[in-house]
Amino acid sequence: MSYRYAVLGAGRQGLSAAYDMGRFGEASEIVLYDMNPEVAQAGARKLNSLLATGIFKGRSLDATDRTQLSQALAGIDAALSAVPYHMNPLITEIAIKCGSSLCDLGGHTDTVREQLRQNDAAQKAGVTITPDCGMGPGLNISMGVLAMSLIENPEEVLIWDGGLPQNPKPPWNYLLTFNINGLTNEYYGDAWFLRDGKVTAVPSLSEREMLDFPPPLGKLEAAVTSGGLSTAPWTFAGKLQRLENKTLRYPGHWDQFQAYQQLGLFEEKPVSVNGSAMSPRKFYHALLEPQITADHIQDICVIRTQCNGISKGKPASCTLELTETYAPETGFTAMEKLTGWHASIVAILSARGEIPRGAVPVELALTGEALTREGPKRGWEFKTRTALTS
Repeated sequence: MSYRYAVLGAGRQGLSAAYDMGRFGEASEIVLYDMNPEVAQAGARKLNSLLATGIFKGRSLDATDRTQLSQALAGIDAALSAVPYHMNPLITEIAIKCGSSLCDLGGHTDTVREQLRQNDAAQKAGVTITPDCGMGPGLNISMGVLAMSLIENPEEVLIWDGGLPQNPKPPWNYLLTFNINGLTNEYYGDAWFLRDGKVTAVPSLSEREMLDFPPPLGKLEAAVTSGGLSTAPWTFAGKLQRLENKTLRYPGHWDQFQAYQQLGLFEEKPVSVNGSAMSPRKFYHALLEPQITADHIQDICVIRTQCNGISKGKPASCTLELTETYAPETGFTAMEKLTGWHASIVAILSARGEIPRGAVPVELALTGEALTREGPKRGWEFKTRTALTS
C-alpha cells in the first residue's frame, strides 16, 4: 500500500522529515509546502535527486489560510507541520476536517494541550494527531519510554540531551541548529518535572551537573531548560515518582547565558532607551544570532535516558544512549536527522494506522517496541546498559 504525505514548512527539519518519509513511508507522493514557493521547489528537487525519484513536489502555501490548508491536506494520509507553533491549532482543525493524520514539531506546551483537546473529533474522523515531535521533546521522551519498558516497575526516568558543534570554537562553543527564539524560550521560564510523583515547576538554567560521555564529547554540563518533556509529566503523574530532563552543553555555556538571563535580555517587553522603545530579546537576538550561526554546520547530538525501578524484586536501572552526527553524503545535520526523522516515524505509523486514532501525546505515540523496530532502520544504535542489584 502507498501513502500521500504533506510537509508544511520546507526548512531544515521539514526537508529532513520528508527525506525519511521518502525512504521508509511507502510514499506515492510527498508534497513540500512553504510560504516561499522557490524554497519548496528547491527542496523537492534536492530530495528527488538524493533518492533518485520523482515523488516530491514543491508548492506554495500560506499556513494561516483555511482555504489553502484545506486544499493542501485534501487526500493526504499524514502531514507534518514544521511551521511556527502558533499556527498548529488551525492546522490541526483543518487536518481533522480533511481526514488527514497530523504530527508537528510543537514548541509550546499550552498549544499542545489545546490540540490534544481535539481528541474526540480526531477519533470520529479516524485520524491521529500527535503534537511536539522532534528530538526534544520527542525522541528523548520516546527513549525514556523504551527504557521504562525494560524495567518491570519503573519509578524514575532521567533524560539528558543536547545538540553541539563537533568542533566548538570559543567564546561560544555552540552553533544554532534551529530558530533562535526557540532557544531563548528553552532558557526562559520554568520546566515541569515530576518530583515525588507530583508535577513540579523547576526554574530554567538551574540544577547544573557534569556528566561524562564517550569521545569525542567528553565532559558535558547539564542544566534545566523548559519544554523538553511536553505533556509527559502530567501523563506519568502517579505512575512515576521522578521524571526530569536536562539539556547538555560544553562546560561554561550556562554561566554565559545565565548572565544574559539575569541582565534581562530574554524579556520581550520593550524598554525605553534614549526615548526609543526596544525589546531586549530582539536586540539580544540581533547581536547573538550572527555569532552562533554558520552556513555549514557539522554537529553532534546525544540523548541519554536512565530508568530506575524494581525488576525481579530488586533495585534495577537501564540506561540508553544514542549519538548522531552530521551526514556529509546528504548534508543533513545531526539535529535535522533526530528531529525530522522522529516526526517522520510518527507520521508514517499514523498513516499506516499503527498509532491509535485520536489526539495522542508524544509520550504515548511510540511504544518501546516500535522505537526498537524503526530506529535501526535509520542507523540509530541505542547503546544499552542494565544493572540489577544482587
